[in-house]
Amino acid sequence: MHKTIKYEGKLSPSQVAEGMNCAYRNAKRLATDANSLLKAGSYPTAASIAILSIEESGKVVILRKLLIANSEEEVGKRWKEYRTHTKKNVNWILPDLFDKGARKIEDFHLIVDKNSEHPFYLDVVKQLGFYTDCVDNADWLIPEQNVDEKLAKRLVCVAHTLLQGREVSSKELELYVKHMKFVPKDNDELVKQAYINWYKDMQYHGLMPPGENKMAVYFRNGLGKDVKLP
Repeated sequence: MHKTIKYEGKLSPSQVAEGMNCAYRNAKRLATDANSLLKAGSYPTAASIAILSIEESGKVVILRKLLIANSEEEVGKRWKEYRTHTKKNVNWILPDLFDKGARKIEDFHLIVDKNSEHPFYLDVVKQLGFYTDCVDNADWLIPEQNVDEKLAKRLVCVAHTLLQGREVSSKELELYVKHMKFVPKDNDELVKQAYINWYKDMQYHGLMPPGENKMAVYFRNGLGKDVKLP
């Protein structure tokens, strides 16, 4: 078998589109497999496979950030995140925050909070679903005793929720670079306006439906009360 060398350089919009779509399709495959395992009563494995799906979905977000990286240092940072489990799974609490009333972008700040333990918790659950281990006073950890039906169902649901996006085109990402690459990432208002401008440009090119700018509506009003997650 040919030995592969992990790539860590810049990518073009078309290359990022290919990578994002590959990750999206693989996340969908894994979520489907997890659902089958859930129905079969294999709860620990279903939970762990669902977490793998969540991590694949997380690659989509990281690749988008990689596309607008402005330095070799930032490019390297994004590739490190791409290959770090706890950086790819941060969005798994999104449905839980939504259930607790989060609707505006500011309400979801815990997702990217560097002090939050939720990415590490999920990584532990993934290991518990796959492996046995010996801990504390020679106590044995067994998947069936640590991951139950309720947790497995929740994680499979999260995996499917994070698949509510779609595949992307090279043109869409070219416009993303145009509007987002040189926006100061620490200026929330400029970032929001850049997203609004990007959406408008996509409407102009027929990549989004005409009518109201949904990005502007989201930043102004948050998610509507009628919005429901699976």
